[in-house]
Amino acid sequence: MSGSVQFRPRPSNGRGNANHGWLKSFHTFSFADYYDPEHSAFGSLRVINEDRVAPHTGFGTHAHREFEIFSYVVAGELLHNDSMGNHEVLKRGDLQMTSAGTGIRHSEYAHGEKQVHFLQIWAKPSQPSLPPTYYTRHFTDEEKKDAFVPIVAPASSPKVSTEREAPGPAPVHAPLSLHATLLSPGRTLDHALQTNGQRKAYVHVVQTSGYNTGKATGASIKVSAQGGESVTLREGDGLYVVATPGSVLSVGNVGDKVAEVLLFEMD
Repeated sequence: MSGSVQFRPRPSNGRGNANHGWLKSFHTFSFADYYDPEHSAFGSLRVINEDRVAPHTGFGTHAHREFEIFSYVVAGELLHNDSMGNHEVLKRGDLQMTSAGTGIRHSEYAHGEKQVHFLQIWAKPSQPSLPPTYYTRHFTDEEKKDAFVPIVAPASSPKVSTEREAPGPAPVHAPLSLHATLLSPGRTLDHALQTNGQRKAYVHVVQTSGYNTGKATGASIKVSAQGGESVTLREGDGLYVVATPGSVLSVGNVGDKVAEVLLFEMD
């Protein structure tokens, strides 16, 4: 801990883990049969599930309401259908956002002959009873190479489009933003947290080297705060951050593999 930033690691093998055969899933926060009162939410962030779904299987039609739900596709293809009439195949680099609002029904299946690996993320909306809406955004690996690219941002933020398809981040009805990067070995990125109110951040290293229920391996990053401590994370690991406004986080790749890193920021 420094005077302005506090870190709390969330090791990969400490996450909830469910292997249903067709679905292999890690739960950062309490979800389904996994419950840990120490890890039930963080700010408006309620769910980070890292899912691998076998070919020709998936989540059948089911209902959601009063959540902002987004899917970040890491590998393979994800087939989405919903009660709003949306039918779409999502691929690597795609981000799909559903603002469930007063209620929707949807299904998600692996599309094609390969497993789909994606992160399912839920946030609590700032206000209830919103009309259901759907957004899709596309981000290339080249865009994310050695840069923190904003892929989700509050709908009220400047230059955030509320069109179904548009450049830039997907709108979320919550005080939450999400940046993504593909960080090369030896490279370091700085991220300045916003200057309004106490800030929360969560760093997640995507498990791109393969399914692993043991101690984290693969790509390795070091997260540090100016003048404070540093923490090393590997694939599947996460890090809670509580900081004063305007604090700067440095994220450096200290391994020999490209690291796919997600950085959430919340009030």
